[in-house]
Amino acid sequence: MAETSRVRRGRGLRWEGVPIRRYKDDPSLFKEVQRQVLLGEGEGEQALSFVVRYFEVGAGGYSTLEHHEHPHAVIVLRGRGSVRLDNETTDIAPFDCVYVAPGTVHQFRGDRGETLGFLCVVDRVRDRPQALQ
Repeated sequence: MAETSRVRRGRGLRWEGVPIRRYKDDPSLFKEVQRQVLLGEGEGEQALSFVVRYFEVGAGGYSTLEHHEHPHAVIVLRGRGSVRLDNETTDIAPFDCVYVAPGTVHQFRGDRGETLGFLCVVDRVRDRPQALQ
């Protein structure tokens, strides 16, 4: 299939034709998280070696506490919260950038009373996360 350049229109923090997906299969490991895959998995996007995703962690919510061997590049767009990187927790806010190095235990939390929204860029080909309890 031929690659086709295009614009995917945003409407606030939602994008045309991009469904909101379940974050993970086991809801006991996270709370109030949803995701949208913006670029990298769509038809005609095979040339991209990365995937751009948008996550929202609701107020009081949290992502899975996990680690894996691929890096993440995260840019906060909405709200305030915190990120755990190994044994250190840091407050994050709009326009903060987070680098999650391979092997780092990490978790994003909407623990400041508002929804935390962020872009997350990962390699298209990557290992599966290992959840911690």
